[in-house]
Formats: sequence, structure tokens, C-alpha cells
Amino acid sequence: MSDTMTKSRPSTLAELRESGWQSRTVKSELQQNLVDALEEGRTLFPGILGYEDTVVPEIINGILSGHDLLFLGEKGQAKSRLMRCLVEFLDEWTPYLDLPDCPVHEDPYQPITEPGKALVSGLEENEIPIAWWHRSDRYAERLAPGTKFADLIGEIDPAKVLSGGASLNTEAALSFGLIPRMHRGLFAMNELPDLDDLVQVGLFNILEERDVQIRGYPVSFDIDVCVLFSANPATYNRSGKVIPQLKDRIGTTVVTHYPRERELGMQITQEQAVEDGLNELDERYPVLVPRFMAEIVEQMAIQARQSKWVDQASGVSARFSIANYKTMVSSARRRGILLAAQGEPSPSIPRISDLAHFHGSAIGKLELDMMGTHQMSEPQVLDAILAEAIAHVFDEYVDQHGLEEISELFGKGVRIEVGDQLPSAHYAELLKQVPPAWTKAFEVNAAEDIAVRASCVEFVLAGLWATDRISRGERFGKVQYVL
Repeated sequence: MSDTMTKSRPSTLAELRESGWQSRTVKSELQQNLVDALEEGRTLFPGILGYEDTVVPEIINGILSGHDLLFLGEKGQAKSRLMRCLVEFLDEWTPYLDLPDCPVHEDPYQPITEPGKALVSGLEENEIPIAWWHRSDRYAERLAPGTKFADLIGEIDPAKVLSGGASLNTEAALSFGLIPRMHRGLFAMNELPDLDDLVQVGLFNILEERDVQIRGYPVSFDIDVCVLFSANPATYNRSGKVIPQLKDRIGTTVVTHYPRERELGMQITQEQAVEDGLNELDERYPVLVPRFMAEIVEQMAIQARQSKWVDQASGVSARFSIANYKTMVSSARRRGILLAAQGEPSPSIPRISDLAHFHGSAIGKLELDMMGTHQMSEPQVLDAILAEAIAHVFDEYVDQHGLEEISELFGKGVRIEVGDQLPSAHYAELLKQVPPAWTKAFEVNAAEDIAVRASCVEFVLAGLWATDRISRGERFGKVQYVL
């Protein structure tokens, strides 16, 4: 906190009372600030797209109801981002007792720990120091796998018992976990079904009684915290993964989903790639992505979410599209850098061959259906998904009339080699063997730029391959199209 902020706010309990500050619970804080945001017409969840009519109303209702929330959806559906956004509905600054040895940020008017109560009762209000807690620090989250009771709730600290002489029946013997330390804040538990049953019981106690009890000792105090959860439907709905009592205490379940339209998915992918640091219009080596290439990248995710080879219970994350998009752009930029001395035009234009490297960014981002793959490897499944995406977009762009003429030329022994490191100028020379391919390229984009034409020609050739009109083979990173 800056010196200016410290000087401009009350620094003692007496000054805080004089300022008129009123204490309120976390959920009341969320409710009132959300109401203010709705009245002002502010964007509630900046950067979250496609949820305006589905997910956002559920969140609003849950907050206004004073509920703890469960975000239920497959991976890559912005569950964690939504939970983190809720911090913006907290007060920007919150006062607390400036007590260095206190494990929680105490409400100055209603302390819950023995040190906090002793401070308030033992000193005059003008002697009790106040500090300020920013809302960005009032949020904590934890991933369920490997999380123990002591991590979340707390544990008896042997050192305090042996060296400090603390009694086991007292608060002084405890070492607090994350949730008590987030008193007056938000706590998020990711992947709830993977949490150990014992820890789930501890969470149930917090949701039910709003207190902490450790190892059965009669030490308890009221915790003011809004608890958030995330889970995958396949595991959350499986019997025995989440204890029924805990499910019953979660007030609102917010169901997320993947983008309903490809256009929206493309927008999310591009914006997130930029947010992650991708600069397409780099001053030295800019990249301009044709619309059909962006559509193919997003269509790959759509095809994966429908594929019999992919385990649909685990979902296909938006990170699948984002990583592949960034890889495609980086491959095109690499070509621009390496071929700049040979006169390669700028900006670089991504081609289908730039997706030859997408295995590196796609592997691990989807799970195979072991019953449906029939011994197919993950790279083979990815290649099949790419072919389906190219075929789908190709059918949208290219008139079927004239395609047989190109196929017949390949049938006469024509071979065309393309690759991500082939200069754009070479495509015109190579395709003199198949003039109709230029005509089809103009259907996709009539630009005169040779880099755009090269990208369109690769799209046409790849579309012919993906729709089983011609064949292709790969050798040393280059692709050769034949009949």
C-alpha cells in the first residue's frame, strides 16, 4: 500500500468510527456492489464472451441470493476466470486490525480470534492500529488433487504445544489453513470431486456452521468467507465423488459451456492469444491471418468436440485453439524472418503448411477415447481432426464446380510440393502445372499479394486432399500432393 493511501485513510479504530465506515459480511459486500454495477450498466465480466444470456444471469442470481457458488463445466470454459472476476465486486479497500501476530484479517468491530479480541478490549480505540486490505489480495484458490485437511482448514501445531505451552483445547495451538486465513474474502476450490472425503467434511462444516473445528477439539470461531467451487460434470455427477451433504449446501450451480458459434470461438481465441502476449502486427515481422485459416483453427476444436476418437467427458479446452493459433502465427513469422533476405513479402501470411507444427501445441490438450481410437495414436487422431476441419471450411468457401478438372491433372502425374519454408513467389511457378488451382484460389481471396495467393493455393490443395480428391505425402517437413 502506498504512503498516500496510508495517510488518506483512518489509521486507528477511533478514526475509523469517525469516518462512518460500516462493517458488513463478504456476501453482503458482493450483493451491494453488484447492484451498483448493474445500476451503472457496467460490464460485469470483462473479457468473458458468449455467456451474457446463459451463465452471467445464473451468477447474478447466486450472488443476490447470498449463495456459495459451484461452476460446473468442462475444461477451458473460463470457470476459474469467472471466479477470479468476482473479486471486482468486493470493496476496493477493507480495514482490518493491524495485529502482526494475528493469522486473519480481523474485522475491527467484530474480531473472531483471541489476539484480536484482546487488542480491542485492552486498548483505547485511538490506540488500536488499523491497516487496509486491497480486494486483489482477498482471493485465494487451490487445486484439489493432493490438498490435505491441514492445507485448507488447519492443524494442531506441535511446536506451539511443546515450546509455547499452548493447550490443545485453545486456539493458540492451531496453525490455520487457507480458508480461515481468507476470513472476509473469497476462497475457490478447483476440481472439487478430486478432494479427499475428510477435507470435504471440513468444507461442509464451514458451509453449514461457518466455523472451524480441528481434530475434534472444541475450538471454533465464525468464519466470514464466500466459498467457490469448480468441477467437471462427468466427475461431479459420479456417485461417491462428492459427499451428498456438501452438494446439498452449495447454493447455486452455474453451468458453463463452450462457444455456441464458431465466430465467437474465433474471437475468444484471438483475444486470448493477444492477452497471452502474441503480437500479430509486430513492427519487424508482422503476420496477417486470413479468415479461412482462423476458421480452420477454430473448426479443429469443434471437430475434436464431436470426434468419436476423443473422450468427450473430459472436453476439449479453448486452450487447444489458442495454442494452435499461436503456433500457426509463429510458424508464419519464422518463415518471414528466414526468407526476408530472399524477398519474402511482409506481412507473412499463414498457410496450411504452418499447421504442420500443431502437434507440439495440441498434444496433451485432449484425451483419447480408448474404446473409439482403435489403437490410433494421438498424432494420428490430431491429423484426422485437422483433415475434417479443412474439409468443413473448404466446402464453405469453394464451389465444387471445376474441382474434378484439377483432380484429372493430378491424375496425369502432376506433383506439387508445398511447405512452410517455401517462398511465396515459387507457388506461381509450381502451379503452372495446375492452372485451375489459381482460379480456385481466387474464389477464396482475389488479392494480388503473392503471399495471400500462396496461402489460398495451399488451402485449395489441402481441401482437395481432405475431401479425398487427391493424395498427399510428407517428407522432411514438406508436403507433396499427388493423385
